[in-house]
Amino acid sequence: MQNGEHPPPAGGFRHPAENLVPHPLRTKRSGLGGRERGRGQDGHDRTRAACAPLPTASSRLNFQPAARSGHRRFSALLAIGFALLLAPPARADERWVTTWACAPQLVEPGNLPPVPLAGHTLRQFVRASLGGTRVRVRLANTFGQSPVEIRAARLALAPDAASAGPGVIWPATDRALQFGGAGAVTLAPGQTVVSDPLDFPLPPLGVVAISLHLGAISDTVITGHPGSRTTSFIVPGDAVSAAVLPEARTTRRWYLIHGLEVAADPAAAALVILGDSLTDGRGSTDDAHNRWPDVLAARFATNPPTARLAVVNQGIGGNALFGGLGPAALSRFDRDVLEQPGARDVLVFIGVNDLGAANASPATATNVIRAWTQLAQRARARGLRPFLATITPFGGSQYDSDPREELRQFVNAWARTNTLFDACVDFDAAIRDPDHPRRFRAEFHPGPNANDWLHLNPVGYRALAEAVDLKLFQP
Repeated sequence: MQNGEHPPPAGGFRHPAENLVPHPLRTKRSGLGGRERGRGQDGHDRTRAACAPLPTASSRLNFQPAARSGHRRFSALLAIGFALLLAPPARADERWVTTWACAPQLVEPGNLPPVPLAGHTLRQFVRASLGGTRVRVRLANTFGQSPVEIRAARLALAPDAASAGPGVIWPATDRALQFGGAGAVTLAPGQTVVSDPLDFPLPPLGVVAISLHLGAISDTVITGHPGSRTTSFIVPGDAVSAAVLPEARTTRRWYLIHGLEVAADPAAAALVILGDSLTDGRGSTDDAHNRWPDVLAARFATNPPTARLAVVNQGIGGNALFGGLGPAALSRFDRDVLEQPGARDVLVFIGVNDLGAANASPATATNVIRAWTQLAQRARARGLRPFLATITPFGGSQYDSDPREELRQFVNAWARTNTLFDACVDFDAAIRDPDHPRRFRAEFHPGPNANDWLHLNPVGYRALAEAVDLKLFQP
């Protein structure tokens, strides 16, 4: 498995109806939302209310359709010069928008750092989607059982290429982060902290290095994100301002970092993508930023009507609506999606692991649709526009069977014709093989595992991104 990920459990997920977390039904959109909201620590919503009636699937799944109602290169920043840091503070009418985030997880033993982090500098790289004039960073000890001591934290811009050297940053852009006016901060168990706003002009699609000098931190219970698809660097001592880290140990994981926010103009907003390993990018190229949300962010940035829209990837490898790896999508929806600063839209692209690992029965399809329905209701209740993507083909994978293909066809038919979501993005149609429609096209196969007919290669992920109609997300 790539990057230490694991498949869903062989025994499958359980899908009892009581696993749903019902929320009040709202039938009309309450606005575009995107205002800042308080952050919960665990992302679980314990509200109980009645669910709207949902379709049921017959034993043969005879579905009756319902009526359908350029990246700006880093050289441009150098031409302007980092003197822009001396620009006046952001206007009072600007708003905070998440430009990058990852979904926090309890790091499994196989995904722990190669060396203990205590007493070390950890440098991690993220690529922003939306640019802005000021930034702030979120750090998370969501699943920790002991405090995490951050002795120093710094931010710098970096080349958009791993070949530039180990852990390379642009020293002229290196700036210290503060937390309540202090250069150090301690995260209590379960706590998320947000840095003070920092003047830091960030170009669209700019690569940012987040360097942390760590004090006390557990060796075994750490909050992180295994599917980073980028290289992180670890060196002894305080090296947060070092221009390069030639002797560093490396890992392709993220630890402790949770989000990067930018101060942007009032028209800016974020599209948050709720997904699994297909969104987390298994099969993409490390350090190349070619997951489908990355490609979509580049499309947004070079298209004037969507240039003020961030793309926030909240995929978790092996995740499912009801279970799988990491917190279940239903339980993490508030924290990972609804509470993102500036969130205006959400695209739900998750459910393949529910179909593949649960019993191949009509009830499984019904439960997926019930979960999708709940997510649409919860999004609208918070003022977000919900969008839904069809489940992509998995013929030839470990999930492949005639009954499961019937489930996929059933839920996809519902996705294409439902009126709860603003629109359906038909990823199934974008990549399926017209001669073998239960499989995706052979040129999208990731290799070298001949049996992986679930994930895609970079060409396939680009096909997903290019299947998104940008007009759906224009203001």
